[in-house]
Amino acid sequence: MGLRVSLLDGQRSVLFVHAHPDDETISTGALIAEFVARDSRVFLLTCSRGERGEVVDGPLTALAGTEELARERELELERATGILGITERFWLGEPPARVDGLEPRRYRDSGMVWIRPGLAGPADDAADDALSVAPLAEVTADIAALIVRLRPSLVISYDDGGGYGHPDHVRAHDAARAATTATGTAFAEVLEAPAGDEEWFDLPQHLAVVTDALRAHASQLTVHGTEIVHSGGQREAIGTSAGLRLHPHPAV
Repeated sequence: MGLRVSLLDGQRSVLFVHAHPDDETISTGALIAEFVARDSRVFLLTCSRGERGEVVDGPLTALAGTEELARERELELERATGILGITERFWLGEPPARVDGLEPRRYRDSGMVWIRPGLAGPADDAADDALSVAPLAEVTADIAALIVRLRPSLVISYDDGGGYGHPDHVRAHDAARAATTATGTAFAEVLEAPAGDEEWFDLPQHLAVVTDALRAHASQLTVHGTEIVHSGGQREAIGTSAGLRLHPHPAV
């Protein structure tokens, strides 16, 4: 039996697919920093601007529910990706993450409701142009267009439950996985807790850079020591551990 090759090894380029600004740092900041440290080119595709995100109490509170919040979250994402060392970032629906010949479109934040602590579900007032209600085939084709352009050696996104159930996370997973199947690209999903069939990474050496990147998302969270305080007051430890589960493509 040969030695197992780590998913961190030898990746010339990696594409992360995330639903909203700040997801890239909260759930995969340490992984991104590790790939950068290993000289992989890291690309980020963000599917929406997080227009419906709650805003922390403070000077940005008045932006909640406005177009100004979307612009602020764009700026926050720009700052965070610079801190993490991401090579280039893209918005879903805008070239090159858009099928050739189609007009650019904007996929909006679908919103969510809490079903119980730690588990979200769809909101009943998602707009017609929201990511979670957009045709899966269209979302898939837009992601595939970017994959064809970049030719990453690995694409990473959420697990099939979207991490904690957010409908935009679920749609990002479904579309990213379908797009990698269509393009013959390796796909791995992020796990926040060990499940037994993943490769697990503990990356405490990247705590400082992840913490700095989290601070860039000031409309959505506050950093207190080694904890994230979310807009609703929920607290969680800054994550520097994650699992990756590689999914083989079905035989064709």
